[in-house]
Amino acid sequence: MTIETIGTWAGEVYKALETAETKMLGMKQLKKVTKLKKDELMSAIGWLGREGKIVLAENDEEVVVSLVD
Repeated sequence: MTIETIGTWAGEVYKALETAETKMLGMKQLKKVTKLKKDELMSAIGWLGREGKIVLAENDEEVVVSLVD
């Protein structure tokens, strides 16, 4: 795993959120759409979180990831 690889995964997550109708997806949906493994997805979310591009919220069922307005 390299920094470039994590950046690529972060780009995939960002694109998935950007094209989602509500600009937000649950973790299960995000994993399905991006086809990333759990650790890859978590690395990408960490990257985007560090850049301040996403917000994490918890609903009754799971964690939801959305883009910052």
